[in-house]
Amino acid sequence: MDDADKQDTIEKVTARIVARHPDAPRTLVARVVAEEYDQLAYSRIRTYIPTLIEHGARNRIRSEFPSRTAEEA
Repeated sequence: MDDADKQDTIEKVTARIVARHPDAPRTLVARVVAEEYDQLAYSRIRTYIPTLIEHGARNRIRSEFPSRTAEEA
């Protein structure tokens, strides 16, 4: 992936996580997503990188900012 693809992936994953965890600061989420991306940047199989990035970042954010249930919203 080139830099444009990387930024696009980070933006899309960040937006999805922020939508689920509105209490989490967007800058924190973007940083976590970028860290997850960097861990997988040199993987041989690139097809699932966005999914793996989102999964790892979502787990890290969830531990600090549990999502609201329908009853709380």
